[in-house]
Amino acid sequence: MPEPEPARHPGRLGRMLAVLVVVIGVLATSGWLIRPDDRPADPRTAETAAWDRLVYGPDAAAQTSPAAVSRYFAGLNAASQRHLADRYPLVVGNLNGAPAEIRYRANRVALRQAIDVERRWLKTADASAWGARNGRRKVHRYESLLSSNRHILGFDPSGDGRAIEVIGDLDTAERIEIVVPGADNGLLNFERTVGAVTAPAGMARNLYNEIRAQDPGAKVAVIAWADYQTPARIGIGALTGALADRGAVRLRAFIRALPERARASVFCHSYGTVVCGRAAQQLPAERRLSNLTVMGSPGMRTDSAAELAADRVWATRVGDDWVGELPFVEFAGFGHGADPTGPGFGARVFGAEGAHGHTGYFAEGTDSLRNMARIALGNYTSVTCSNARS
Repeated sequence: MPEPEPARHPGRLGRMLAVLVVVIGVLATSGWLIRPDDRPADPRTAETAAWDRLVYGPDAAAQTSPAAVSRYFAGLNAASQRHLADRYPLVVGNLNGAPAEIRYRANRVALRQAIDVERRWLKTADASAWGARNGRRKVHRYESLLSSNRHILGFDPSGDGRAIEVIGDLDTAERIEIVVPGADNGLLNFERTVGAVTAPAGMARNLYNEIRAQDPGAKVAVIAWADYQTPARIGIGALTGALADRGAVRLRAFIRALPERARASVFCHSYGTVVCGRAAQQLPAERRLSNLTVMGSPGMRTDSAAELAADRVWATRVGDDWVGELPFVEFAGFGHGADPTGPGFGARVFGAEGAHGHTGYFAEGTDSLRNMARIALGNYTSVTCSNARS
């Protein structure tokens, strides 16, 4: 393989100034993008309080670990499990440690309830023109998630909304691959008709299909994990780590609740790589990732792959990805640090021929997708490399 090109090192002052220019521009424009919704923000609050009183009593915090939740459900018969899913769907459907099938059931109940809420609200005089349009889009999205062939492991309509979808059989999977998306990925953008592969559900579906094409007998599940508040693409949140830190807490909890028999890997895109970087810096040794793979990363808030709790760290970025034009620094809380594809970071840089732009890494027929499937299957010697590192 050819030797890597020498890294360019712009002056520190120049990089700081570049970050500040971006920040000032965002602060000047991001307010134009805010569109308040005119509905209650958190439908889970009352349900969660009732659940805590019923199941945990006054000591709820000590009993909500995935292991404790798993033991609790193991002590219930099937009818009691189904009753709780039907009675507390927004809790059970998002409860790490609860059986997958019960979470699927709870989220079907929650989705039907969310559709009813939106339809009733749309009939009132309270809906603004923008809010009504948004409401109709939500109904369409919820109906799609309710399709009989889909397995929704997490659903929360609060705010911009969050969702987790499983493709494959989570209960029998020996390898679990988690796709973590970047900015602008609330419930309305969880899937797309046009540009499907740029949305979390489409990314996960394409990765699953490529894995099965390479190994039809693979016992694998791919999870579209859009279970954190993502920043707006043009907004202050995308330049700082606050949302990534909060998302990392949720991602760590999710990873720790996965079946211990299965190897877990994450495939992270754009701002999702910041979330994955923060999560992997604090994972316990017993839940170390098999692979941490990043595409189009603006940085992972660490200077070295060695600081990440993963057996192998992989990275790629194509030449026409605009992220490559960012200053890879962190200054005064802005920016996300070192370039994961840089020679000093320590990641294995893999080829992405055929991918174009910032959102093309999961497209069919690309080297990036083929290589990600090889990584997922553990076929590391088949991964095509870039810049001489493997």
